[in-house]
Parts: sequence; C-alpha cells; structure tokens
Amino acid sequence: MTLVRSAVTLSDGRELIYFDEKPDSGRAKYQDTRDLPPPPPASQLRYDPLVDEWVAVAAHRQTRTFLPPSDACPLCPTNATFASEIPAPDYDVVVFENQFPSFSYREVPGGEITELTDMVPVKPGLGRCEVVCFTSDHNSSFGALTPARVRTVVDALADRTAEMSELPGVAQVFPFENRGVEIGVTLHHPHGQIYAYPTVPPRTAAMVRAARKHAEKTGGRNLYADVLAAEQAAKVRVISANEHWTAYVPAAARWPFEVQLAPHRQVADLPALTEEERDAFGPLYLDVLRRFDGLFGKPMPYISAWHQAVVGAGRELGYLHLQVFSIRRAADKLKFLAGSESAMGAFVSDVVPEKAAQMLRDVV
Repeated sequence: MTLVRSAVTLSDGRELIYFDEKPDSGRAKYQDTRDLPPPPPASQLRYDPLVDEWVAVAAHRQTRTFLPPSDACPLCPTNATFASEIPAPDYDVVVFENQFPSFSYREVPGGEITELTDMVPVKPGLGRCEVVCFTSDHNSSFGALTPARVRTVVDALADRTAEMSELPGVAQVFPFENRGVEIGVTLHHPHGQIYAYPTVPPRTAAMVRAARKHAEKTGGRNLYADVLAAEQAAKVRVISANEHWTAYVPAAARWPFEVQLAPHRQVADLPALTEEERDAFGPLYLDVLRRFDGLFGKPMPYISAWHQAVVGAGRELGYLHLQVFSIRRAADKLKFLAGSESAMGAFVSDVVPEKAAQMLRDVV
C-alpha cells in the first residue's frame, strides 16, 4: 500500500502530517484558523548523580488539556463549531508536533544552564514529541481498527522514526500508546505518541548493557534473538504466532498481563521491516488486543511500547519488539506501583506468567 504524505503548518508553527490511504484527499488545503500562542520553550534535563539518570522538567505540561468533552476534543477533525488540532474535516492517520511537548527544539528560557550544583548539571531537553491519531472516529479504539489501518499506522510510525532519528542529538525514538483512564490518559480519542529522546532512557540503557554482556559471553549472539528462540521452543507462554511474528508472555513478566510481539528476524527499528512483516503485524496484534479486552469482558487499560534500537553506540545490539501490558490484575483490581516498585524499582508480580498466557489463549 502506498500512502500519500502531505505536511502542513499549524498557526503556531508546529508541523502536521497527513498519511492518506487514497490519493487526492485534498486535506492539506485546509488552514488552521486558530489564534494560538507560541509553542513553549524546551524543557530542562537535570542529572541525578545518585542513579546516573537524567530527569526532564517540563512545567508547561501542567496546563495540557485534560479529558475535554467529546464536542471539544482536540484530536477530532475540525468542524463548523470547533477548530481542533487537525484542520481537515476528516483524516485517516495524522501526526503532529505535541502542543505540550516533553522535549523540543524551541528556545530555552534564559539560555543554556550548565549546573545547579557541582553535582547536578543541567541542559536543555532537546528532542521532539509528536501525537499520532489512529482514526478520526472519537469513539473507536486501536483494537477496532482494520488490519489495513494498522498497516497505515505502522508505515506512519516508520516514517517518523526514520525522520526523527536524523534530528541532532536524538538518542532513541520511542512510539507508544496509553489506553484507558486507569493508565492516566488525558484524551479519550484513540491516539499514541512518539518521543525522540535526547538521552538513552533507563530501561533501554539496561537492555543495551545486558545485550552487550550476552554478546561478549556467547561470541556475538543477540540476546533478544536467543530469548525469543527459547520462548518459541518452550511454547508454554506463546499466545499466538504467524509466519513473521510471535506474541508471548515473558517468563519474568513484571505486569499482571504482559505480551511481547517480536519479528522473527533481528531488525533495528520499524523502518527496517519488510512489506510482508508490516502486513503480518496487524492481524496478530489485533488478536492480542482482542484477547486483552476479552479477559474480563471490558476494555483493558494498557500501555503499548515499541522498543527500537538506539540511534548511536549499541545500535547493533537492538532488536525491535512491541511490549503491551496492563495494570489490571483482576476484573475489579488494579496493580498499583507502591513501595517496592516505585521506591526500589523491584517488581513483585501478582499473576504467574504461565497462568496469564493460558488465560489469554483461552479467550475465544
């Protein structure tokens, strides 16, 4: 499928890109009629020497839109009574710069700050944050998309990954979706986000360290490839599979219900997927989401996270995969990240992974 890509500029200077499934949609001709203030400046990155991590401080995000009524949704198409973030009256998939970004290349207030103390350096939170709308239907969900639309989303994410990876100082590109008020979504419309991080996030850094250690120990073998092969051989935690992808519950799953979907060959990121791999992903992922919603007979809150290779050193160690997990541990119970998880980062799982896999397989 060949997408038609057209970019426009919103009234405050942010970029918006339509990904149309048919030619001659004419959506790029619509202008943003709003009178918007300039985008906020870049956030700060403050270094935490106690754990060797960077923390972003983006105070402007306190004012972001929070659960507006459906007739004032900023992710719906613009209509006669409300001008939204999307000027066109309809769309297939659309991507635009976040109005309240965690990272950006906007002006830094007061110039670059070099340190707060001799132990805490500070630098601008340079990067990019985008919003991805999967459908113009406010009342839909990712799980209700057609396989063809999922393919459009994958192509859009691949396009953005390739372009954002070329931005100066970007360390990793991270597409994700938050679904459900239990997760903390602030907009009900089906959408995801893409972060172009200026530093390697802690989980990715840990994965790179583990992958490098495994490669050194095994003469260059890829850690994730070996884990995937072991799960395929064990079978007990595999949910479903096709010619190009396998979906399985990790043996040491941290979340009550967690599934990873991995291509059968090592690729660094979404742009590296073949046409056949992109087509095969949608049906398998939609099946996993159907099983999630079928577990307790109601929409499952989840986070869906694409783990891609880093842009710089360690890129050869990466192995693209999607992690989707839920904090729901029973029909009427949520897993809260309390003392051990939040304070120590030490997870205690409430559901045995093999049992979780069997429950997901049993959903009809």
